[in-house]
Amino acid sequence: MNLANLITTLRFPLLVIIVLLLYFGSAVGQVTAAVLIIALILMDSLDGIIARRRDEQTLIGSALDVAADRAVEIVLWVAYAHLRLIPIFIPLAVIIRGALTDSIRNVALQHGESAHSMMRAPWARWLVASGVMRTGYAVIKAVAFTVLALALGLRSGQLAAWHSFWMAGLVFSWLALALCLLRGLPVIVEAPALFRSAKFHLPAPSTSVDSPAH
Repeated sequence: MNLANLITTLRFPLLVIIVLLLYFGSAVGQVTAAVLIIALILMDSLDGIIARRRDEQTLIGSALDVAADRAVEIVLWVAYAHLRLIPIFIPLAVIIRGALTDSIRNVALQHGESAHSMMRAPWARWLVASGVMRTGYAVIKAVAFTVLALALGLRSGQLAAWHSFWMAGLVFSWLALALCLLRGLPVIVEAPALFRSAKFHLPAPSTSVDSPAH
């Protein structure tokens, strides 16, 4: 457990604290949740910077980072939908998109292709791997999560400004969903070529007495 992995791991309990504040906190607590969301997102960049500078890049660190990113995204979208700040369609679309793309990428990984290297077409690589798209998507999600938490806190404090924040959060949420689906499209488009080129080695059927051959 190096420093980079520790920072990544701490994102999980911090996410739980944020959700508890969103549901059970006062107006001040919910606004505090917005600040903690910013910290939660900054930790995602911090652990990567530390891992590279301290040469602490590990396989478990990579797995933890992906798990933390998925947990933050899905949990917050679901929580906001349950709190009636966004339509339920948004988390459902994000979850279905994630299930499809992660399954395809898992096949690619088994055949020596990363999530980025499996992209063959230039437009596909740009949508999935370019710094502009990756950073833009991350920033828009961060704004949506933060502004929605602020809207919730202002609503609990019975401040009229909450509606403006809520509308802004809703706009950024739909924009984040659009980018999420757009960046997932190349993975699905490239999947047939990946499946055609992959050589699957299916296990031979068992002929033991416990598992009769078919």
